[in-house]
Parts: sequence; C-alpha cells; structure tokens
Amino acid sequence: MRLRALLETEALGLRLLGGEDELDRTVRGVMTTDLRDPSRYLSGGELVLTGLAWRRDASDSEPFVRILAGAGVAGLAAGEAELGDIPADLVEACLQHRLPLFAVHETVAFATITEHVVRQVSGERAGDLAAVVDRHRRLMTSGPAGGGPEVVLDLLTSDLDLRAWVLSPTGRQIAGAGASLPGALGAALAGRHLAATRTGRRGPHRAAVAGTTYSLFPIRNTGRGAVPAARDVRESVLSDWLLAVEADASDWPAARLDLLQGVTQLIAVERDRRDAARTVRRRLAQEVLELVQAGAAPAEIAARLRVAAPVLLPGLGAAPQWQVVVARVDWTATDTPGPGGVPGDIAGGPAAQALLEEILVDPAVSGPDSADRIAVAHTGEEAIALVPLPAVPAPLPDTVGGPTDTTAGTAETAAAPESGEPAAAQDPALHADALLAAVREPLSAGLADDGRLTLGVSAAVHSAEGLRGALEEARHARRVAAARPGRVCAAGHHELASHVLLLPFVPDDVRRAFTARLLDPLRDYDRRHRAELIETLEAFLDCDGSWTRCAARLHLHVNTLRYRVGRIEQLTGRDLSRLEDKLDFFLALRMS
Repeated sequence: MRLRALLETEALGLRLLGGEDELDRTVRGVMTTDLRDPSRYLSGGELVLTGLAWRRDASDSEPFVRILAGAGVAGLAAGEAELGDIPADLVEACLQHRLPLFAVHETVAFATITEHVVRQVSGERAGDLAAVVDRHRRLMTSGPAGGGPEVVLDLLTSDLDLRAWVLSPTGRQIAGAGASLPGALGAALAGRHLAATRTGRRGPHRAAVAGTTYSLFPIRNTGRGAVPAARDVRESVLSDWLLAVEADASDWPAARLDLLQGVTQLIAVERDRRDAARTVRRRLAQEVLELVQAGAAPAEIAARLRVAAPVLLPGLGAAPQWQVVVARVDWTATDTPGPGGVPGDIAGGPAAQALLEEILVDPAVSGPDSADRIAVAHTGEEAIALVPLPAVPAPLPDTVGGPTDTTAGTAETAAAPESGEPAAAQDPALHADALLAAVREPLSAGLADDGRLTLGVSAAVHSAEGLRGALEEARHARRVAAARPGRVCAAGHHELASHVLLLPFVPDDVRRAFTARLLDPLRDYDRRHRAELIETLEAFLDCDGSWTRCAARLHLHVNTLRYRVGRIEQLTGRDLSRLEDKLDFFLALRMS
C-alpha cells in the first residue's frame, strides 16, 4: 500500500508535516520503536512509529532520521501524546533526508495504525503471491544468462501485459519487447530519469511524455557480488541503465513492484557480465596510451596496435587509420553531503570512461554489444578513446569526390546528413558536435547544476607515429570546449586552426578591457540615439567592408551607411579602412 492511502484514512488521525512529494512510497510493513538506533530491526519499506522517547535534545533528531533514511524506510510517524507538537528539529531533519513525516494525534493508538497496515498489506499480497513466486521462478530459469534481457522483457509482456525497454543513460535502447522505442523518446525518458535521480528521489520515477505515462526503474545490482554502492549519486548517475515501463506504477500493489525490482536485478547481473567483457578492450587502450605518453618508439606502438586491431575490428586484421577522443567530467566540490552524497570532490575519470564508451556507440544501433569496437582508457580525470577506422573501397576513377574515404562505423554514421547518399559517400570521420547531438539533452539533466562534460576529437592519423600528436590535438580541442558555456560542450581538430582556439584563453580581465575600449562608446551612443552602430559594425565586417553589400543587407542608402561608419570611427578613434582596426573590431565582437 502507499503512504498516500494512510494519509487519506481519517480513522488513523495522521497529519503530514513534510515529504508531500514522497507519498507514493510503498509501505511493506510497520515497526514501533523508541530505540536511538533501530537499524538492526529494519529491512526497508516500513512505516516507523515512535513516541520520541529516544529524543533528549535537538541534536538527537538528525542522527535518528539519517539511520531511518539509510535503512530505506517508507516514512516516520511521531506521536503527539508525549511532547505535544512535533519538535521543529525533527521536521527539519526529515526534510533534509527526504523522509515523509506524520504526526499521530494523541487519541490514536499505535496499535490501531499497526493493525490497519498489516491488514492492508497482507490482503494485497495474498491474491498475487502464488503468481509472483511462479513468475520469479520462470524469470530465474529463463533470464538473461540464457537469452539476454529480451527474454525477461518478453515475459513481462506475456504475463503482465507490460511493454518495457532497457535504456542506457543517454536513452539508447539496449533491449526491448516488441516495437523499438523512438530515439527522441528514449532520450527524453533518460533525461527524466537522470533528473529525478539527481534529486535523490528513489525509483521508480513517473514520467509523462506525449500523453503516455512511463515508470522508470533504476537498474543496479544489489545482490551478492555486487559492486559497493557509490558514496555519491554523481559517481554512478551517468553510467547506470534504466528500465522504462509503459505504465503508471504509482498505484501498483507491492507484489508487482517487487516483481519489477526482481527484473531489474536480473538485468543488472547481465549488465555486470557484459561490463566485464570490456576489460580486455580497456586494457588494450590503456597499454597503447601508456606507450604513447611515455614516448615509446613508433615500432613498439605499432606492434601494440596490431594486437588491438583484430580485437576491435574482427576479421579485418589492421586498422588503416585511428582517431583519438578525449572526454572529461568535472563536478563542483561540495562542503556538505547532498542526497546520498559525501563532502569533497568526485572522481571524474571512471565516469568519463563509461560515458565516452556510450557516446561513441552509434545511437541508431540497439543492443548492448554494439560497443564492442570501442576502446577507452582513463588517466587521472580524463577518458581517452582509441577509435579504429576501417577502410572503405576507393571510388571509381570517374567518381567525383577526391581521395579514398574512411568510416568509423560508430556514431559518425548516424551523424551524417540525411541526403540519401550511401554512408561511405558521406563524411566518415568522427565529428565532435555530432557525437553529442543525440545525447546532450539527457546528459545535461544528469549533470544538473554542478557537473560538466567536455569532449575533444582529433583528426584521423595513419600510423603509430601520429598518435602522440592526435592525443595532444584531442586534448587541446577539449580545452577549447571547456572554455565555452554550457553543461555539455565539444570541439574538433578543425577548430584548432582558427582564431577560436585563441579567444577562450584570453584572461577575463584582458577580454573585458579590450572589448570595453572598442565597443562601450558605440553601445553608449546606441542607447542615447538608437543609432544601431553595433549592428552596422557587425554587418560591415560580415560583408568584408563592401559598402554596397552592407547597405543592401541593412536596407540603407550607401550615404547613410558611410555616415554611420564615420560615426563609429569618430567615437573609437579607429579607421575601418585599415586591416588592423577591422581585425580588432572583429575580435572584440567575438569576445563580447
């Protein structure tokens, strides 16, 4: 049953003091305690009843509530018989830990609440218990180890008439029963899930998209052999899978929720098994990276690449070209714990590694095995991907298009323009902006207000000798991306040959002084006279100083344009017929 149902039962005399957003939590039992630490008697999902005998002063409330929240209880109900009004420090502690708090009227006995909860929970479980046990047995015998996540999802469809999909943190479909989930819908659901997870709310999360309600369940292995839970939600939020179910789970009985939790556990075990298969590829990337950074001989690096190529490109032997992609996830340090968090910095390297492995997968390709050609290492806070580019046959002699193309066969394929041309005829290389186009929305939700993802992409290189330069090129491109505003930013190697490489590294005080000296007189004049001098200057430079083209663009007579340009020169002391002054104005506009 739900906490909301208890609140709506007048005979129980419950009054909500905090946690209205958490009233859809499931109550699986009830416990009465006045122990300062009742954790040994809690298993999760209980409504805890207390007479507050454990409280000696205000400092006792937060530790008590923290213990309850850590044990996963559904809510806390405090009696008013002993102290009258519920202490404000207890209310504040429950708000801090997102634990619903109720006041129990002095005329209502705890036994009355206990009897009601036990009767309701037992009644809901009895009708479906046999079916749940049978379904669990079938799931265990037919589960992922015997056929992949699709088998589990097929059982959900056949037994419970539920359509469900397993999604990556970017919304890419990994498994599904029946029709595939559209990419935009998957990204939207992943974004909702990541945003809800960052708030500290426990799943399942409810999301309504395009008139359809979905319930989003986190997929984490909490059984034996599982990786210890992250100290801070930010350590895992960008790498966890989720289960999206086309249904509203807010009114489900506890038995059905338990079944879905069991499904997520089975899929989590499969996720762990597949992650273990990435170990070889990660180790290969790490070995190549260490050789490159140590300045090893090209022959030694080439030998290591020959070992890596058959693993990453089965059946092709060797890769004629490689690209390097560098990514970094930065979190703002916190002085106090957030939801499920701890003070201090969060290591970004492992998160960037898992995230880059996901980003480099073609979003149009479903299934968890589509990342088998992605090799990503991490060093410090950076993740570094070594991407092989298999050769594509050269064009026929009479084919227009120039030199032989290459294709990476990963995210760049999906990023090609929808021109109807064969994929090999389109630009095949990895492009920074295209890599992030499909994942920017959900990742921004997961990064929230305290995280950033920056990414840089190198040009393709043909030999081991070029890898060191490609690595530095990708790192420089990532620094350019880091200087831009936004939560998710990328830059490519082509931007390193432009003035945009220089602008982000101009100190802020120099930037402000330079732009103020040139542009502030024009802005002041525009404010007083509505003369549009800034707009005129931008258009004049865009038209390469052509009077006729600029006048046509602004719908002005050439004489009017000459008057405005003369006013600009008078106010700034510059001469727009000189290349140096044109360049100064151009840079000032770009930096402003």
